[in-house]
Amino acid sequence: MENAQLVGLSRQVTLRRELDLIANNVANVDTMGFKAQTLLMKEQKLPPARENSFDRRSDRPVSFVLDDGNVYDLKPGQMVQTGNETDVAIDGKGWFAVQTPQGERYTRNGSFVIRADGTLVTRDNNPVLTEAGPLVLQPGEANLTIAGDGQISTSQGAKGKLRVVDFARQSDVKKVGETLFEGQNPQAATLPRLVQGQVEKSNVRAVVEMSRLIEVSRNYQAIAQWMSQTDDLRKNAIEKLAQVA
Repeated sequence: MENAQLVGLSRQVTLRRELDLIANNVANVDTMGFKAQTLLMKEQKLPPARENSFDRRSDRPVSFVLDDGNVYDLKPGQMVQTGNETDVAIDGKGWFAVQTPQGERYTRNGSFVIRADGTLVTRDNNPVLTEAGPLVLQPGEANLTIAGDGQISTSQGAKGKLRVVDFARQSDVKKVGETLFEGQNPQAATLPRLVQGQVEKSNVRAVVEMSRLIEVSRNYQAIAQWMSQTDDLRKNAIEKLAQVA
């Protein structure tokens, strides 16, 4: 395969990956606490393809496009009123700590519910952690109140404080689920304000993502057309050489 075709194919592969990420962002525009993703790309220079060798000394390098991973947009989404006493939003930096079968994980999705056994859990049935562990309400407890600093109280008094953490670097956070993240060296978040009765929406900007989707689709089609034209030129050249011979 010629170098031009290889370069075009490498670009198509990354565009397909970018399309997948954009489609996933659009699909989660209404998912509470969802964080948009963007593809990272890098240039990889390699010598031109030759039949018998890759002579780096004499060949001019060819630039390929490679998928270099993806980055998460961790900016907060819009806070919306729900009125549910188990819904909580973080106004500022920070993550709710939850317990999963794989260990402690973190989320901005504060749409919680109370399980039949009285445990406060996420919509995925992961217990929400306080500084003393999972929060378990006893039968008959009512009037659940969550203060701005995370302090929890019910009709039977104080129940603890929600565990809200933060990370020094964005690179310390890695997505492991729809709205779940894992991170290294979590520390107590400084000055977060919790708002009961509200949740944080996805930070996906639907109009921007749809514009990107159209742009990437057009780029993919343009490269496919360019590769087809390149292939036609090669075929025409071979046919003309055959006629001369």
